[in-house]
Amino acid sequence: MSSYTVHTIESAPVQSRPVLEQLQQSFGLVPNIAGTMAASPVLINGFIGLFQRVHTSSLTEPQIQTVLLTDAVTNASEWPVAFHTALALKEGVHPADVDAMRHGDLPKDAGLAALSTLARTLIEKRGRLADSDHRSFIDAGFSAEQVLEVIAVVAASTITNYTSSVTRPPLEAMFEEFVWHAPAR
Repeated sequence: MSSYTVHTIESAPVQSRPVLEQLQQSFGLVPNIAGTMAASPVLINGFIGLFQRVHTSSLTEPQIQTVLLTDAVTNASEWPVAFHTALALKEGVHPADVDAMRHGDLPKDAGLAALSTLARTLIEKRGRLADSDHRSFIDAGFSAEQVLEVIAVVAASTITNYTSSVTRPPLEAMFEEFVWHAPAR
């Protein structure tokens, strides 16, 4: 059981409330992960700044969700896997590709596979890409600048993944059909 409070807009520290209000407007709810982040205005405010910029990058929403879902699975972070499964499907990522990523495999879509591979490689190699890793991504039709954008998505994702693993927020009912459990290590 988690010892972290899932804050509401009303119960959160004053400095965290504007972010929770913004998330309420964007999603129609305050995601439980954000409710736990809100205990630290430093964390929630840092996260939202990066989160907003990620979603204004040159990457499409299906591409961003591919990176976010891959990251959550790679980091074995249960709440984000369920959340990003729902968002990836909503953004039009093919259900078979979503299922593949949830199982640690690559999507069949070549562009999404390149994004998923790069995201997983960045996490597993702690950002130390080999020239071949970089070249494979570029050869898949992406730019050098987009490598840097994927780094930003991975950074935003790492914040939610680590927060979820530490605070273990409850999964909202609307995401329960996408529940995911990390494989035993």
